[in-house]
Amino acid sequence: MSSIIKIGLTALNANQSALQTIGNNIANVNTPGYSRQAIVQTNIPGQFTGSGYFGKGVEVLTVKRVYDEFLTRQAATSRSVAASDTTRYAYMQRLESLFPGGENGLGAVVSDMLNSFSDISNAPTDLTARAVVLARADEMARRFRSTSEALNELRLGTLAQLRNDATTINSLASQIAKVNEKIALATGSGQTPNDLLDQRDQLIRDLNQYVQTTNLKADDGTLSIFIAGSQPLVLGKTVSPVSIVQDEFGDPAKAKLAITVGTVTRTLEESTLGGGEVAGLLRFMNSDIVDATNLLGRMALAIGTRMNEQQALGLDLNGDPGNPLFNLSALPAGYPASTNTGTGTLTIGVQANPSGTTSFLSSNYEFTFTSGTTGTITRLSDGVQTAFDFGATNPVLIDGLTVTSAGAPVAGDRIVITPFANAARGIATAFSSPRELAMASPISARAGTNNTGALALQSLTTTTVPLPPNVPTAPAVTIRFVGPGQFIRSDDAGYAGLVATLDGPPPLDPTGAAYAAAVAAHPAGQKYTYTPGTAITAEGRSTNLPYDPDSEWGWSLTLKGVPSANDTYTIDANPYPQLDAGNALAMLNLRDLAMFDGGVLTDGYASLMAEIGTKVQGAKQAAIVSDNIAVSLEQDRTAVSGVNLDEEAARMLQYQQAYQAAGKMMQIAQGIFNTLLDSLTG
Repeated sequence: MSSIIKIGLTALNANQSALQTIGNNIANVNTPGYSRQAIVQTNIPGQFTGSGYFGKGVEVLTVKRVYDEFLTRQAATSRSVAASDTTRYAYMQRLESLFPGGENGLGAVVSDMLNSFSDISNAPTDLTARAVVLARADEMARRFRSTSEALNELRLGTLAQLRNDATTINSLASQIAKVNEKIALATGSGQTPNDLLDQRDQLIRDLNQYVQTTNLKADDGTLSIFIAGSQPLVLGKTVSPVSIVQDEFGDPAKAKLAITVGTVTRTLEESTLGGGEVAGLLRFMNSDIVDATNLLGRMALAIGTRMNEQQALGLDLNGDPGNPLFNLSALPAGYPASTNTGTGTLTIGVQANPSGTTSFLSSNYEFTFTSGTTGTITRLSDGVQTAFDFGATNPVLIDGLTVTSAGAPVAGDRIVITPFANAARGIATAFSSPRELAMASPISARAGTNNTGALALQSLTTTTVPLPPNVPTAPAVTIRFVGPGQFIRSDDAGYAGLVATLDGPPPLDPTGAAYAAAVAAHPAGQKYTYTPGTAITAEGRSTNLPYDPDSEWGWSLTLKGVPSANDTYTIDANPYPQLDAGNALAMLNLRDLAMFDGGVLTDGYASLMAEIGTKVQGAKQAAIVSDNIAVSLEQDRTAVSGVNLDEEAARMLQYQQAYQAAGKMMQIAQGIFNTLLDSLTG
């Protein structure tokens, strides 16, 4: 009878353990990171008798957690990637909101400012029209500054979040190290500490929200956690803390994740981090904000510089050459890499004559020296490389910029330049007096009084004007036509002699042989072909002054129509600058200047918005895809490890019935035993 009772007792204990485990599963159905548990049972080896082996019941070996290591890793990794993409998309939406379209957009402000010059062209002396131009120029500059400041605030907010995330990573790593220690102690008992393992797995999942990890299991049950491929964040009980640092160039606009192993701090490349919120924030800060800042800065520097150049080509109401319309931030010096051993420095300027403003590309540049003077320039926006040689040309020209080398760089040194980083932050109008707007052209073109052909002025623009005190400006130049398709110029040495021959006395008949012979005898190099709509240019310096770069002058004349022989056009100093608005028209025409990647100036903001919008859409799609993958893999994991209440209820009924059957068996055994006692005592 004792054997039956013992078997029943083992059955009762086993089924009670199963019911207890099921109850624990049901209790933790909503506990984050909890893995479903199940008992592992085995039969007690039977006892040999002459009639065979009779079983002795059942025993519980252990309580296991239902767990798939592969699915758990996949789910954690996919969630890490999703966290990176989702975080970047959320911040990209904030970035996009800084560049509104329509009437509230920066593009509308730029267009309004340029369009306001039309009022001056109609009334050059109207101070109210000039005041409107200054007001709109000031509003444009203010909008550039406010947008730049908003970008900087977004950058600082991103940096603060990165530092908070680094603190969270260190906290989670410390918790994992402590759980590792507990697991190592518990594993020595021979049984698996399921709850501690669940706790550690949940901590690892939480950690992957911030930085993607890999892990390696040790014999004592501890896990070593690695980031960026092979950098040890947790080794058993030891934690290597992470921190946010500047990049190797010390660029304040960029940041990197660093890890300190022992006494050595290593900077981790962004490309090695994989997923996690930190990777998304670093990509946003180091790429997206930098690109937006460069796009905005390029607009500010190009528009401000080009308008200053055009302002310098005109005369104000006092008859003086125009002073700069905008104050612009000084372009920052290059950032040398922390590993440099030389003392080289780079300074940046804007190319002049011709203006470099139409060649700007929104990029930073890295100079890598292969010797003290030579090396390659890498345009960081697209990776295009260009060779440089400061020994042959200093400064060198790159995309409308001048870069000057100084100091003593050595082979292996690297310097990054960020020409547009601060351009929008410092732009401001330089004066407040409407009289200082240089709206008059310093030169004028007038047709000869005896012209008989169908010749008309299409445009006259000043390309260079000498600055005070290097005045007067360009000498007078007369264009004289010696036929419908040919002209001579008074600034050539042989002009006066040919004119004297043609005009006589007696004057030669333009249709006669003598006229043709005189023209044919004129030096070929001093006869020019006329094509309607093609510019006729002149440049030089004021010959009555000592040479100075500021004494250079130049103009561009475009005529249309068919001239007759002896028709003339004379280009000379403007005799009535207060009544002229030639430079105002030139300012107005800047609207159609091809400036930004081949697009016209007024389309620059639309191009900026399109580029940022494209990035936002790309970030959105990446976030949607990675989140769907993460949700799918998490569902696969929970299908194995999660608690299903319906399944647990079925098992509870199963073990309840088994428990009741075991009790019934013991009741029967007790009845048999009582019957036996009654028969013996009867």
